[in-house]
Amino acid sequence: MTETPTSGRSTTRRLAEVAKKVGVSEATVSRVLNGKPGVSEATRAAVLTALDVLGYERPTQLRGQRARLVGLVLPELGNPIFPALAEVVGGALAQRGFTPVLCTRTAGGLSEADYIDMLLEQQVSGVVFAGGHYAETDAPHGHYHRLLELKLPVVLVNAATEGLNFPRVSTDDQVAVEQAFGHLISLGHERIGMVLGPEDHMPSRRKLDAFRAEMARAGLTFDPEVIERGLFSIEGGQAVTTRLVKRGVTGIICASDVLALGAIRAVRRLGLSVPEDVSVVGFDDSTFMNCTNPPLTTVRQPIESIGRTAVTLLVNQMEGTAGSTEELLFEPELVVRGSTAPAKTRSA
Repeated sequence: MTETPTSGRSTTRRLAEVAKKVGVSEATVSRVLNGKPGVSEATRAAVLTALDVLGYERPTQLRGQRARLVGLVLPELGNPIFPALAEVVGGALAQRGFTPVLCTRTAGGLSEADYIDMLLEQQVSGVVFAGGHYAETDAPHGHYHRLLELKLPVVLVNAATEGLNFPRVSTDDQVAVEQAFGHLISLGHERIGMVLGPEDHMPSRRKLDAFRAEMARAGLTFDPEVIERGLFSIEGGQAVTTRLVKRGVTGIICASDVLALGAIRAVRRLGLSVPEDVSVVGFDDSTFMNCTNPPLTTVRQPIESIGRTAVTLLVNQMEGTAGSTEELLFEPELVVRGSTAPAKTRSA
């Protein structure tokens, strides 16, 4: 049973917990809980957030106010790009007096819809989604439409399906493919392939469209056999890359660094080497990609800018500023390392 910090025999202890959490005196906490003046808005907000985090009910007169909690919904933590994004978003929220509530989907665990139910019960002030079902056309979207109806502040990180009119911040997939493809072409590769996510995955669709355009620009004929799709995992990347290499592909662009690591493993299992026989380009520039063997050439997502902008858009909605639902596209950066090299000269 949830307790209030102003009732029962352990009032002093509970006030002390809240005061310690915020770094203020118990008297200050008491003034906030009793609605008395003499406390700054920042301190008042911090005390109310501490109540929510510690699991105490707010006093009746304060229950109508939303908690200064923000949901951060991620698909996983195994891919290093998501913990990196969580760190940026969490830090930016903390600077504005909000506390992130991390919600990560796991096999057999809570679904996105379950997490939304939980977050709404906690009266969160808003939600940031990254890599969620909004990017999958065949996934359930009912919980997003519910948030639209409730007009709760929400921001989506990266491409979304049609009809989800939330503010969005994304890496420009077209520019990413232009950079990766142009790099491989400059190294003399002509048989270039792609490893993408599932067919209903919107960022992968965008990358494929950009790839087709780059093929045409380079005067090359598009061959569907140079495109493979797999799960966003090392195993997924390995399985599909084996097929690409057997079809004569010498340069591979992957939709994530994790897929790229699987691609490198596949090349080695075939008795070949990266980059001497096959060049591999990743996407994300996740942590430690400069420490792999060989260090991974990849397209770096501007995670710092994306995360901070997502928080700004979210807070603007909370403050009643009319936010545009136009997607903000951030330009990525090609980072050339050791997993790419000139294509081998074909024997006459």
